[in-house]
Amino acid sequence: MTNTRTATTGPITRPDWLDEHSWPFAIHTHHTDAGRIAFTDEGRGPTLLLVHSGTWAFVWRDLIERLRDRFRVIAFDPPAMGLSDTGGGAGIRQTSNALDSLVRALDLNDFVLLAHDLGGPAALEAAGAWPQRVRGFVAVNCFGWRPSTPGFRAMLRLMGSGLIRESDAWTGWLPRATATGLGVGRHFPRRDRRAFRRGMDHRGRRSFHRNMRSALHHDYAGIDRARTTIGAGPVLTVFGQHNDPLRFQPRWKALGDHVEQVVVPHGNHFPMCDDPDLVATAFFDWYRRNVGDGGRLDDEMESDRRSRDADRSSVRRSGPA
Repeated sequence: MTNTRTATTGPITRPDWLDEHSWPFAIHTHHTDAGRIAFTDEGRGPTLLLVHSGTWAFVWRDLIERLRDRFRVIAFDPPAMGLSDTGGGAGIRQTSNALDSLVRALDLNDFVLLAHDLGGPAALEAAGAWPQRVRGFVAVNCFGWRPSTPGFRAMLRLMGSGLIRESDAWTGWLPRATATGLGVGRHFPRRDRRAFRRGMDHRGRRSFHRNMRSALHHDYAGIDRARTTIGAGPVLTVFGQHNDPLRFQPRWKALGDHVEQVVVPHGNHFPMCDDPDLVATAFFDWYRRNVGDGGRLDDEMESDRRSRDADRSSVRRSGPA
């Protein structure tokens, strides 16, 4: 089966605060039983599916820009976050259900999953229903198992508490902190930091904390099975140098010697924002060696480059109208 773009999806009205400089991609919608899911579908080539749960797809922007020349890159806003509808609420289960529905609607096959943060368990939960569709898994500062250590569970309990949730909902301290240079905003101008924060409104901020709470109470049986199955294939982990206090990377490495690992120098919780060039280059190198036909991808990239050069030359020869 081939990856197709289905006619059952359509464009979404872009909000005034999200201009094409901040988000230079078309925004589409997919209708699920729980409501409308907003997603971006850019580029051509082998498919990459980017999964995050907690904030919204804006965290992937700089990586999408660097990968879409060689890949078809899909990213979506989980339920009750970003531009997606609230639907059945927010949590690992809701994100997993949305991902499953989108994969089936777009008839995606032979793709690589890239998951960040709580997108790790959500992606594995969904992938357990169709492991044959997944060609590789990239864990970007994420986990994929039941939180068991006291420190991990205490952090989730605190961040998922009603008191922290409502304080953030009314003050917005979390998106402000996340939009700084220690979060997603290391290379963002003020305009883009503001757009990121607008995507985490009252509803989105509450949804973040409900996602954290859901991680404590979720049934991880299906995630454990999927991790064993998908983890037997190509796996890459990408973590920031300063943000693995719970030792997630060694846990991923325990899957086997086939797991490759990248540490982003001076990186924090969003390594794809800290150094998108390094992450894109590392991903492409891993992909061509472990997943796809790197030579074919290089040929396609060179063909695209020659085509763009020819177009520019044509414009120069013809001159202004």
